[in-house]
Formats: sequence, C-alpha cells, structure tokens
Amino acid sequence: MLGRSQIIVAFMAINLLNCFAAEPQNILQPLEQHDGVKPRNVVFILTDDHRYDAMGFMGHPFLKTPNLDAIANNGVHVKNAFVTTSLCSPSRASILTGLYTHKHRVIDNNRTVPEGTVFFPQYLQNAGYSTAFIGKWHMGGHHDDPRPGFDHWISFRGQGVYLPPRPSYTLNVNGKRVKQNGYITDELTDYAIDWLKEQQDSDKPFCLYLSHKAVHANFTPAERHAGQYADADLSFLPRGENITAQNDAPRWVRDQKNSWHGIDFSYHSDEGLDYLYRRYCETLLGVDDSVGRVMEQLKEMGLYDSTLVIYMGDNGFMWGEHGLIDKRVSYEESIRVPMMMQCPELYKGGTVLDSVIGNIDIGPTILHAAGLKAPDYMDGMSFLDLPNNPNMKWRDYFLYVYYWEKNFPQSPTQFALRGDRFKYITYYGLWDVDELYDLTTDPGETINLINNPDYKSVAKEMENRLYEMLGESGGMDIPMNQPAGGINNKRWEEQGGQQSADFPASMVVEKPLN
Repeated sequence: MLGRSQIIVAFMAINLLNCFAAEPQNILQPLEQHDGVKPRNVVFILTDDHRYDAMGFMGHPFLKTPNLDAIANNGVHVKNAFVTTSLCSPSRASILTGLYTHKHRVIDNNRTVPEGTVFFPQYLQNAGYSTAFIGKWHMGGHHDDPRPGFDHWISFRGQGVYLPPRPSYTLNVNGKRVKQNGYITDELTDYAIDWLKEQQDSDKPFCLYLSHKAVHANFTPAERHAGQYADADLSFLPRGENITAQNDAPRWVRDQKNSWHGIDFSYHSDEGLDYLYRRYCETLLGVDDSVGRVMEQLKEMGLYDSTLVIYMGDNGFMWGEHGLIDKRVSYEESIRVPMMMQCPELYKGGTVLDSVIGNIDIGPTILHAAGLKAPDYMDGMSFLDLPNNPNMKWRDYFLYVYYWEKNFPQSPTQFALRGDRFKYITYYGLWDVDELYDLTTDPGETINLINNPDYKSVAKEMENRLYEMLGESGGMDIPMNQPAGGINNKRWEEQGGQQSADFPASMVVEKPLN
C-alpha cells in the first residue's frame, strides 16, 4: 500500500506528464526549417458558409464569379477540400491551430479558444514575417481584442454585421474603436488593400489573413448586387427527394426538415428556400469583387507571380439536400468547401488536385511556404508540394466530428469517416440508424447501406478505423461545455409540425423477435 508521500509523488508525476502532453499546443517552440525553401508572401482568404460548388467554374447555372474562377484557371483547384467540423468557430480554430476540434476544444460558436493556444501566425512572426488579421474572428463574441500572432488587427465582435446598425457601431482597429462606415465585405477589402500597400517597401515577407463575414446569414448583398438574381430559375435546387424511411434515412434528418435548419421552416421564417438562395448568391458577388481587388493589388506591387494565395470557405452549406439548409451535418454539401490556390512560380494554371485536403492542413501548408516545418503536435499536413507531386503519400481517410449544441438541438453529436469511395456516419447516444454511403454510385447520399448485408464488412471496418483515428488523435472523450445562447427548437404547424417522421425501415419489425 502506498504511503502519503508516495501518493503525493505519484500525483506530481501524473501532473508533470499532463503538462508535457499539453505542451505542444500551449508553448511556442522554434521550428525546423525546410532546406531550400525561400520564404514567400502569403495571402489567405477565408469566407463563411461558401459551399464547394457555388462558383462559375464549377458549372453553376447562373452565378458569375470571374475572380474566383481566375484563381482556379491560373492555379490549382483543390477539388476535395473538407473541414473537420462544419461550424464557423470550430473550423476557424482548426485552421489557425492545425488541430482537430476535440484538441483545441472550440466545439461551438460561443467559446473562446483556451488560454495559451498557439496559432500558426505566431510561428510566422518568430520567423520575421509581418502578419495581419482582417475580418471575422468569431471564436467567442464577448470581445474583439487583438489575438496573438498578428502585428496588424482589424475585427469585430461575434458575427459582425453587413451594414452598421447605428452610427456609433465600431470595429476594432489595432485596439482602437473605429466606426464601420459601409458594407463590411468592401470595407474589410479596403483595409486589406491599405495594409498590402504598406508592405511594398518592407524587407520582411508578409502573411495577410483576410477573413470575411460573407456569405453568412442574414444574407445581405451589396447595394450594387441586390436583386441581380431575383428572376433566376431555381428548379435545380433539391428538395429532399429520396430521403425516406424506405431508404433508411435517419428519422432525425427527416424530422429536421421542419426546423430552423430545414427547408420547410428555414431560420423559422416563411420566406422560403428560393428567397434565401437568391440572396446568398447575390451576397457572394461582393466576395468575388473582393478577391479581384486583392489580386489586382498584388499585380500592382509586382508580387502576383511569387505570392501564394489560398482561398477557402470555413464550412459547406446545404441548399435543400436531405431537406436541409445550413451546415453541421456529415453530408458532403455540409463538410466540403471551396478551395483554390495560386502561385505562378509554383503551379501550372488549371491544375486539379484530387487528394482529400482538410482545414487542419492550412497552417502546416502556410508554414511550409514560409520555409518552416510544422510542429509535430499538429494534426494537419502540408499540401504545398501535392499539386506538383500528386503521387506522394497522403491520407486514406478523413475524420469528421460534430458535437451537439443546445441552441440548435436538431443535429446530434456525430462522427464520420470519409474515404475515396465510402462514407460512414455514426451518431452517439441517438435512437436512430447510422449511415453508410457509396459515394461513387450514390453521390447524393440517398441510399443508406448500413443494414445491407452485402456491406456489413465495409461498415464494420470503417467503424473500427473511425474509432482508431479518434483514439490516435485524443478524441475518445467528448468535450462538453455548459450550453450557451438561445434555443431554436420550434416547428411550423402548417407544415406538419405536429407529426414526427417514420422510423427507418430497417428498424421496424413485423413480429416480435423474442
């Protein structure tokens, strides 16, 4: 039996081990350098809720995005880009830290990152970079003070607003309150252009992190774009077809159709899917204008060919698929994001990268462009060389996690594993059916194979691999916070709000089993 002194020593040893375990993401350590990599300037442009195919070059029926198209035409289209959690704050935290959500623990939109968390721009600062953050931070909304890693800071609390709600509404500009004067997408771009101009004569490399509010709801286009798509034909939008109990679609998904995140009661409004989608597309036009202005500024500075530009969305967005809008869920349109990258000195125009890239890979990639090797604790990997070396070893599966939020209770805690062919989705603590889809034959994820005996071994193999990956990345303990925010749990009676969905067919038996 251990004595008191031995117990104290044991506890001290455990605490010391815990400190070392937490050290990588809390202590800024010098990074090794990549041999022969000259630090180059980086512009990272992030948008909110921009789904992967809402761009002209992706074959959209009417949306015109010439400047976004140009990045793909002049550089690389990262065709299979995904986020580890399809929600604003968790995704943004993963981008900045290179970590899965269960590691950085920003599991919803209401939490700040834990004190001492290291962001990849801090490593850039240590390496002599000038760094700027301009736009939406969102990880916690109680303040917009400058965060670590940035020499130049312009932001706002929480979601921010497209247009100032009152004359006194302000942004935080390097710690000072400055009035927001106009449309936020344009104003953030103005600030970005001004900062780029200041770098013209600097002998330091730079990293600009331009983080737009757009195209988050409430979708608000710039005045010059309002009504541009008012008469657009939207017959191509899905309406949840084939999402049935007979196809083993989960009950919670079909019940969600009449909810804040469903097409029958979208955002608890009677405006309807078509109205929202038109406004969404019109709001995207301002983002495209912004990208064009930034690229033009790089040309004027003579840095167009040498600067690495990366564009991506922070999460995907459902527009009628499975009868849903918004994000959070594990379906393709929710977790897949637009991503393009350009650097004429590095990449041939029109290159398409098929490898599965994640938001956790952004930090390691930008560090690589700066000549730095990412720290070992990061979950992501650099894909800087992948477009020119597509056969290099890469990941076989991509891990997705989402944790239930009380303020949006329609979507349960879920874990998913996406491979090149199959996707496996499991729900923790939910009386419903898990999901397995063959993405090659069923890209719309309408035929659930989880209880098909022909795919039993596939489902079990992917279940085992999912929990292995969760275990390897420290995700076997579900992070919990006391819920914050309101609760959007209403149903519209006129749209069948009193009735719940049928159970999936595979769960219903005709006779007792025992």
